[in-house]
Amino acid sequence: MSRSIGLAHIIRHDDGTASGVWGLYALKSAFQPIFAFGDNKLEMAAFEGLIRPFRDGEPQSPQSFFSTCPAADRLHVETLTRTLHLLNAGACLPPEAAIFINFDPSVFVDRAIADRALRDMRLVLHEADIDPRRVVCEVTEQRSASEETLFQFVETLRANGLRIAVDDYGAEDSDINRINDLKPDIVKFDAQWLTRLMDSGPGFALLATMVRAFEEQGIRTVFEGIEESWQLDLADKSGASMVQGYALARPELAPTRFGDTGWAGAETQPHDGAGDQHSPPLAAPAGGRRARPFGRRVGS
Repeated sequence: MSRSIGLAHIIRHDDGTASGVWGLYALKSAFQPIFAFGDNKLEMAAFEGLIRPFRDGEPQSPQSFFSTCPAADRLHVETLTRTLHLLNAGACLPPEAAIFINFDPSVFVDRAIADRALRDMRLVLHEADIDPRRVVCEVTEQRSASEETLFQFVETLRANGLRIAVDDYGAEDSDINRINDLKPDIVKFDAQWLTRLMDSGPGFALLATMVRAFEEQGIRTVFEGIEESWQLDLADKSGASMVQGYALARPELAPTRFGDTGWAGAETQPHDGAGDQHSPPLAAPAGGRRARPFGRRVGS
């Protein structure tokens, strides 16, 4: 196989984790748990990969980093961040954990780009020893330059065993037609939109109706940005499948502590909601091969 664009910018560390280099920035992975309701408790069900840029050793906001990337480089940067998250997930997350990674639809301007993205993904999954069924590809609500190319790419991802999520649903550009076209396995609701709906009785009723409609289609739901206990209670009452936010766990830089406590039946906190109506946590079989080292090796 030819070398991935992302792997060309990777540095491998002695503790098994990896970091990326792009211009003046060092890039690290952070992972935030996603929790599922079940049997009156919350269980870690998955992790979302989040990029954390550093410049001269000082943390920078992701927005400031991405704003420095010319449009012509965006595809390569997207590839690098996904590569980094998958490598670090293979190195430090529980082997059964699902992994959410982002895809920006705006970079898919033609079929050749989509084909290359898939080829890179397959190579990195092989290098990281990650079963494709563990991976959830988050497609943001941004528009693609070619919707047809995006839809074909999503179908190819699904055919290769990966799952599909629509991210930031309810944000400004949200469109139910995107859900109908992509037929995702999971819909993640935008945090600010959720807060506004939860702030009123009619808003919460609408939210619960939408969750129920998605569940009837076999689409699981994630409520993002849960920062207060009352939001967690309302998420449970709405019938949401999963929740994510600072009220539950903050992101941790790789190597994380999440894999230290054991994965099976990992309990975080009791919850009084009726959890038995929800689907079980995301799970996928762990791979059996040992991951091969790759990238440049440096001290931790």
